Amino acid sequence: MLGNFFRTKKLKNPVDISGLITDMHSHLIPGIDDGSPDLDTSISMIREMKSLGYRKLITTPHISSDFYPNTPEILLNGVNLLNEKLKEENIKITIEVAAEYMIDDGFTKLFEKDLLQTFSKNYLLVELPYYQAPPNLYEITFDLQIKGYRIMLAHPERYLFWINDFKKFEDLKNRGVYFQMNINSLGGYFSKEVKKQAEKLIDADMVDFLGSDLHNLQYLQLLKNSLFEPYLEKVIKSGSIQNHLL
Repeated sequence: MLGNFFRTKKLKNPVDISGLITDMHSHLIPGIDDGSPDLDTSISMIREMKSLGYRKLITTPHISSDFYPNTPEILLNGVNLLNEKLKEENIKITIEVAAEYMIDDGFTKLFEKDLLQTFSKNYLLVELPYYQAPPNLYEITFDLQIKGYRIMLAHPERYLFWINDFKKFEDLKNRGVYFQMNINSLGGYFSKEVKKQAEKLIDADMVDFLGSDLHNLQYLQLLKNSLFEPYLEKVIKSGSIQNHLL
């Protein structure tokens, strides 16, 4: 029997996402993580995002101790480079920079030194390892919140180690963690399991923010394809999405 991934009927017209106004998850600074490979690609993606109705992009390069030990200086230099090029090209859109933090040993050290990059009203974008949640996740969450950080969990639908333990998501929501879903997850491009988990989170009214997680031009095309997904329409019409407040 074919699963829901194959039975889902696409919308005839793309969902209008211009009301989101702001995207808070992308990898647009060239050459510092697994995102945009060069400045021309970055500018092409930004131009396309503007055409979709976005007016503000908060780009969030990876920071992890093992693979991407980016510093505030690297991030600032990168966003300045983007803004200078956008000015040259006369592309009028707001670009800011924060980071997407892997919760690892290095993250704890940055937290202790008060070096975490936040955005808007002290939001902090974090991600979990894909093989398992950190054993001290609740403790870290509590410590961050005591310090005034508003924790935004990147793409919870992709943490398949909880696929049969939905209560873990409920626990985090009850602890005041915000959930940021990737729009591409609804298109089924990561896997049908991720798509199913994304839809389950939407049905449970747990999604607070929608992000592009743009890395390259292929991601951008997948984003456009995902605009025909009924669950994208459902979550936007739910009134729960808070992108426009950033």
